Amino acid sequence: MHRRIEDLPKAHLHLHFTGSMRHETLLELAERDGIVLPDSLVSEWPPELSAADEKGWFRFQRLYDVARSVLRTPGDVRRLVCEAAEDDVRDGGRWLEIQVDPSGYAARFGGITAFTDLVLDAVAEASRDTGLGIAVVIAANRTRHPLDARTLARLAGQYAGRGVVGFGLSNDERRGSTEDFAPAFAIAERAGLLLAPHGGELRGPEHVRTCLDRLNPGRLGHGVRSVEDPEVLARVVDAGIALEVCPVSNVALGVYSDLTSVPLPELLAAGATVALGADDPLLFGSRLAGQYATMRAAHDLDDATLAELARMSFRASRAPEDVVRRSLAEVDAWLAAPPD
Repeated sequence: MHRRIEDLPKAHLHLHFTGSMRHETLLELAERDGIVLPDSLVSEWPPELSAADEKGWFRFQRLYDVARSVLRTPGDVRRLVCEAAEDDVRDGGRWLEIQVDPSGYAARFGGITAFTDLVLDAVAEASRDTGLGIAVVIAANRTRHPLDARTLARLAGQYAGRGVVGFGLSNDERRGSTEDFAPAFAIAERAGLLLAPHGGELRGPEHVRTCLDRLNPGRLGHGVRSVEDPEVLARVVDAGIALEVCPVSNVALGVYSDLTSVPLPELLAAGATVALGADDPLLFGSRLAGQYATMRAAHDLDDATLAELARMSFRASRAPEDVVRRSLAEVDAWLAAPPD
């Protein structure tokens, strides 16, 4: 007998903006504007994906770009944020840090500043309507020039304390040179932002080491492959760097062959702080509660372990202290209640 995962309070720390879109919303917006979607986003959804090679990642990125193209109006942006918040609340979410690269939307929405203003206004509205605490992580794209990342880091710094809590680095971690983005992360660090680059998913522990040495992260997007090098994993644990682990996307992209191969038990046994995240539900077909459910089933996790994962998600977040305190008490209450 188990307690309901949807009733377990959680913080969601790894969710991409366009990737948070509901599938039905994608279909509706595409139909409205006459956008022809590929079969893999319609009749064959969720798509078969693998990022084991360059071709596989290109296909993933192409589908993501198609999905982004249906966002045409401020109302579309507000709808996406509101629905992402509703979905997280339904899954037990109490706090969400949604990640967005404003440069991917700038041409349609009047520039990176105007788009950031729109997103933050949509976040405030969705938070009021749903009761979910929401903040934004602005992320640079590692396939673009590092100077663009510096521009985004300055932008993020201007909004520090006004809805933006972090700065990240996303896209295919096999592209570009991580070292070249160090100046952007230094700008964000001076602004007091959480630093949360992607690392240790498509590349192994050697890239985690590079992120630690050059970007000074407080969290790592994914970071799951740090388990492959005990020395690197020990550095992560000793530094208290949280890992934003996204099991379903790890398997979908071919990082692991199946959910039982995702090394969550090994990470926890080593003392790592882990926050489970959904990454891109639009492309992977699984939201926040699904990550907990799949790890429970794959590794036979008991409710005490799930409760600790939820606690770690709040401790690793940038949620206000009162939200963290209240949510931790709610996690304790969930665990103290009798199972269904």
